[in-house]
Amino acid sequence: MQISLITLNARYSHSCPALFQVRNALAQALPESRLLLHQFTINDPYFQTLVRITGDQSRIFCFSVYIWNAEYTMRLVADLRRIMPEAVIILGGPEATFMASLPAGCTVVRGEVEGLGDDFFRDLAAGTLQAEYRGASAPPFSMPYRESDYAAHLENRNIYYESSRGCPFSCSYCLSSVEHGVRYRELAEVERELAEILAHKPKIIRFVDRTFNALPERALTIWRWLLAQPGQSEKTLFHFEIAPELFNEEMLVFLAAVPQGRFQFEIGLQSTNQATLAAVNRRLDLGRVQENLGRLAAPGNIHLHLDLILGLPRETEATFRTSLNEAFAMAPHHLQMGLLKVLPGTQISRETEEFGLISSGTPPYSVLATRWLDHASLRRLYWLGECLEAMYNNRFFRNTLSYLRKNGEEPFGFFAQLLAVCQAADFFSCAKTQELMNRMLVELARTRPDRELFCELLRFDWLVSGQRILPPCFAAEPSREIRDYLWHRLPEELPPHYTRLTRNEFFKRGIFARFSGPLLKTVGLAEGLAEGESSPVGYVCFLPEQESVAGYQRQRHIVFFGEEKAAVDVP
Repeated sequence: MQISLITLNARYSHSCPALFQVRNALAQALPESRLLLHQFTINDPYFQTLVRITGDQSRIFCFSVYIWNAEYTMRLVADLRRIMPEAVIILGGPEATFMASLPAGCTVVRGEVEGLGDDFFRDLAAGTLQAEYRGASAPPFSMPYRESDYAAHLENRNIYYESSRGCPFSCSYCLSSVEHGVRYRELAEVERELAEILAHKPKIIRFVDRTFNALPERALTIWRWLLAQPGQSEKTLFHFEIAPELFNEEMLVFLAAVPQGRFQFEIGLQSTNQATLAAVNRRLDLGRVQENLGRLAAPGNIHLHLDLILGLPRETEATFRTSLNEAFAMAPHHLQMGLLKVLPGTQISRETEEFGLISSGTPPYSVLATRWLDHASLRRLYWLGECLEAMYNNRFFRNTLSYLRKNGEEPFGFFAQLLAVCQAADFFSCAKTQELMNRMLVELARTRPDRELFCELLRFDWLVSGQRILPPCFAAEPSREIRDYLWHRLPEELPPHYTRLTRNEFFKRGIFARFSGPLLKTVGLAEGLAEGESSPVGYVCFLPEQESVAGYQRQRHIVFFGEEKAAVDVP
């Protein structure tokens, strides 16, 4: 008996642990079966995916289904039934239960595959499957990967690992709240399995624990163990979903010393409006959240991804504005405004009338309006989120955004003005290149009282991000003229930057720009001057060497030349 196990990931770098869990359960119950694993993506050409599946010559097909691949999977299932009327088609996963209009003869598995009884496997072997099977609740589970999987199925992909299942919270919009409680694995077993994964030097391990720091001492033990493993100079990145209020002092002290680029945290803030949080069964001590995130952000060694959800109950445009402003002030590296998904089976899906929730009838069930946000208001905020996604969540405008934050400018108002510029230029229909984004920001600057400084910041960010040639939207002195000026002005030897023999190479490799004193002060370069001194202008050389910034970004190495001053290396 040959069985094809199939899923469609959102992108190639992802992997699907459920597929391996199903493989293991089938291998144990039906050891004589031949199992084929396929991890496609939702962006793959449809017909190619279909014929690769039918090319297996299998008669049994198992699909892992979730909201992002449900429609693609439904199309495959319908065509498989047309091509192979007698094929056995089995669907499992969080979305399988709610798929409508399945072709006749399909089988749906609810719950965790580890909890399936012998009747499912017996019926599968006999060819007498029923329409539905349900796994027992809260079965034991373990890592699903085999030694051969790392080369055959996981190479160059994120590796997903769960040290616990369940969530201590009961957020009404989340499927994790359907079953209460958290199941924790034994630490010795977790460490053994992680050691096996780390032996293959993966680039990223993503812990899928819904709230990794729910037990602070346990989380700290695992973090310490991970960083103590031999060979960790290989720089595996560890991703964790965390609750921002659940850090204790010992954890914060430890995390401040974590090497750059080793940890990244996904933080579900969702909203700062207490009425909204109460409506979805969540409570937050906002003061503690702000303090903890401030301490996490200060060392710049951990990438912080902060989530807001648009369309939650009792969230008005005014309260969402406050949430965005407060989230921006926390200085995360990535700030995401996601739409509420009204998932079937969740508590909130049964409260649609109470909250006036209107959502799409097909996956991913995105909210369209609420009692507090009509569709026009939600649409405006959605495009604001898309504007923020484009302009905030990249490495291009680090100093410009930092200036806005330090200057006390209201972020919601700034991005609302920028959105108007973007929509007038049909920005969202175009490829969002760095040059186009800068054009939008330069256009916005025309109405700003700090226009000159703002445009200088954009020009500085353009060069420090790795670009060599200034686009037409920047009016500035050509780099060649500044380079020639400095060539005649600077000494023949300037250690450690160049010697007499390497002087030509230094000037050949560098991109040179002149900046005003206010700009130099804003980006921290004026610190290279002696105390009490100031410079009306200064010169910056951007070298090709890349260096780490904030643990995850890369920027060009900078050498600063104050007017009539020696060069200063800028870290």
